[in-house]
Amino acid sequence: MLLKAIIIILFIAVLISLSSALVFLMKDVGNPRKRTLYALGLRVILATALVGTIAWGIYSGQLTSKAPWDRQLHPERLAPHQTATQS
Repeated sequence: MLLKAIIIILFIAVLISLSSALVFLMKDVGNPRKRTLYALGLRVILATALVGTIAWGIYSGQLTSKAPWDRQLHPERLAPHQTATQS
């Protein structure tokens, strides 16, 4: 549950950083300040942390897929009573 909360917080932080970069881009037209560059750099760092967190969750088994097509690709993940009814 903590991993999912961290993922949501990182995703919201990426959106905030992206929107602040847009605001800085619109306000700083012709101004030599580098606020847009710094905001986009922060977005790249946050996005890398987000992808790393998702990869860690999948690797550690805390994040799993519940998609219907994933049952066909990985039948060993099904519970024993589900495999008997599908055959």
